[in-house]
Amino acid sequence: QTQLEESGGGSVQAGGSLRLSCAASGYIASNYCMGWFRQAPGQEREGIAMRDIYGDIIYVDSVKGRFTFSKDNGENILYLEMNSLKPEDTAMYYCAAGNDGSCYTFLPTAFGDWGQGTQVTVSS
Repeated sequence: QTQLEESGGGSVQAGGSLRLSCAASGYIASNYCMGWFRQAPGQEREGIAMRDIYGDIIYVDSVKGRFTFSKDNGENILYLEMNSLKPEDTAMYYCAAGNDGSCYTFLPTAFGDWGQGTQVTVSS
C-alpha cells in the first residue's frame, strides 16, 4: 500500500528557512517521478521541484537556487529545503508521485498520488 504524508510546514519571516518532509511509504524511487507542488489561495496548483527515476532534480525558475529537493534513501523520505523564503512562497505544499514522464510536465494532472499537504506561511 502506498502513502504520502507531508510535514514540516509553519510560519516564518521573509528570509527564513523551512524544511518540508514527505514520507513516501510503499514507493520505489526508481519506478516513480516524485514531485513537490504548491497551491496559494485562489491560484492553481503548480509544480516546483521534480525528482525523476534517475535521481535527477528539476526546479521551476521561481525556486531555483533557494529550494533543494533531496531524498533519504534509507528511510524513503523526501525533503524540500526552502531558504530565502519570500511572502510569495506562502502556499499549501504537497508531495506527489507519478509516472516518470510526469516529471517533465510539472502538471498536477500528470500525478496520481498525493499527500494531504502542509501549510507554509511567509510574512514580510
